[in-house]
Amino acid sequence: MSRDRVVVPSATRDQRPHRRSVLLAGLGVGGAAALGGLGLAACGTSEGPNPSPAPTLRAPTPVPGVSDGVFALGVASGDPLPDGVILWTRLAPKPTQGGGMPSRDVPVDWQIATDERFASVVRAGTQTAQAAFAHSVHVDVRGLEPGRDYYYRFRAGTVLSPVGRTRTAAAPASGGAAAASGALNFALVSCQDFQNGYWPAFDAIAADHPDLVVHVGDYIYEYDPDSRFPDRRHTTPQTPGLDQLQTLADYRNRYGQYKADPALQAAHHVAPWVVTWDDHEVENNYAGLVDEPGDLGAKHQDQAQFARQRAAAYQAYYEHMPIRAELDPGSPSLKIYRRLTFGSLATFNVMDTRQYRTRTPGDFASAIGPAELGRANVTGTMAGADQERWLRDGLAASRTRWNLIAQQTMMAQLDGLLPTGGGEILTNLDQNDGYRPYRRRILTNVRDSGVRNPVVLSGDLHCAWVNDLRVDFDQPDTPAIATEFVCTSISSAFFLVSDEFVRENNARFNPHVRYFRGDRRGYTRFRVTPTQCRADQRIVADSDRPDSPVTTDATWIVEDGQATAHSA
Repeated sequence: MSRDRVVVPSATRDQRPHRRSVLLAGLGVGGAAALGGLGLAACGTSEGPNPSPAPTLRAPTPVPGVSDGVFALGVASGDPLPDGVILWTRLAPKPTQGGGMPSRDVPVDWQIATDERFASVVRAGTQTAQAAFAHSVHVDVRGLEPGRDYYYRFRAGTVLSPVGRTRTAAAPASGGAAAASGALNFALVSCQDFQNGYWPAFDAIAADHPDLVVHVGDYIYEYDPDSRFPDRRHTTPQTPGLDQLQTLADYRNRYGQYKADPALQAAHHVAPWVVTWDDHEVENNYAGLVDEPGDLGAKHQDQAQFARQRAAAYQAYYEHMPIRAELDPGSPSLKIYRRLTFGSLATFNVMDTRQYRTRTPGDFASAIGPAELGRANVTGTMAGADQERWLRDGLAASRTRWNLIAQQTMMAQLDGLLPTGGGEILTNLDQNDGYRPYRRRILTNVRDSGVRNPVVLSGDLHCAWVNDLRVDFDQPDTPAIATEFVCTSISSAFFLVSDEFVRENNARFNPHVRYFRGDRRGYTRFRVTPTQCRADQRIVADSDRPDSPVTTDATWIVEDGQATAHSA
């Protein structure tokens, strides 16, 4: 059995690279025969008088050019289903120098077992790591049991990868939301500027041993090398001086640098991830095919040029993420918005608010401008009509107890005045505040869907928030319809002047803000049960130190049936 994870137009299918993964998924005679040439045993059940043998790998075979260090980027898993999960790795002994692999395809074996010692292997197979895709591997394993831990590893030639733990989603109960049971523990993360500090938050997440990690964007940053820390300077792009990455090689080397970090690898090794991008995976504050506002001269790109850059960025993202997606090589489009369900307990609606968004009103280089521009942006959208409809319909059809919307920029309104206290009311127009009619549509659909326990998950601002969400923030006496949790950054710098400045503006203009802290890096740790959604605001004492302690600053709880959160 094979699964084609890269889709290309039929007219060019023979001319473009593609990948196929060979899966052992409890197939019948035909499937076993197809795998016979690989020396693999088909997987059967242990029931009956003549159980099939457990899946086994072919004998290790040395591969020229493949030696120790080939798994320098570790392993990862993602997008768990009740019966499956994506397994990922990339062969790259020199991850910041083009990868360091021979320019030919390499077979990679994989195993998944119910125990860390691989005494009980339940699936195994071989997939080709294609040079055209930076020798990355995506295996869409199926035929697993719902709601349980698994362990996986890869082998290239005679070299074994590190072992990763993953977990399948629970199966839905026949009674829907009313029958919800169990618990889901996950971490919400975003914004990990490598140059701005270290990542003890990821070590803390690994120690938490969550069921899931949800990343809402800014996995890499595109800026030129410039860091206070000699060992955290970015890779040098092909064209330095632009503060941009532009080529596929640029993006691959930058991902190689980030993914080689041991703390990030530890967090990937311990749990499956659900990822979506924001802007820095391509370029700061881009919107659709419009590059960063304020770019001039060599930095500025017209839409055709930016489409080529975005195609390179999206391909590199796919090559380095454990994501269930279909890549059309060379295309500036990659659909990643998707929905994942965890039993009858929770649904994650994972959004993409960059690829389809309309131009940012005002085109301010800083993104800060008059709030009135966002209010007047009646034709604007951050998600596009198709994705807006997809979200509306999915909420209306949901049968889970909790319904989480994972998106990028803060949903709640954030208005303020400059520290001088004069002038017009300002806002960040790159946020939802620049697209206020769009936000109103989204929140109206949330309210009118009648969906149970909606919760919005956001990042981007490099500070932590808990917000009441209203359809119309200019009417603070109207009922809140949901709660928003915004995680602080893993390492990216706080940029909103000061905590005191933000709190003063919140008191005057943003009464829906329940919690705010901007002076610490970290993440938000969640535990979702049928009765509550509990969020711990986890903070790093000092991101200048890789071994810094991580503690809980505050805990907020949304009770089943309640729109707003309360402090624990």
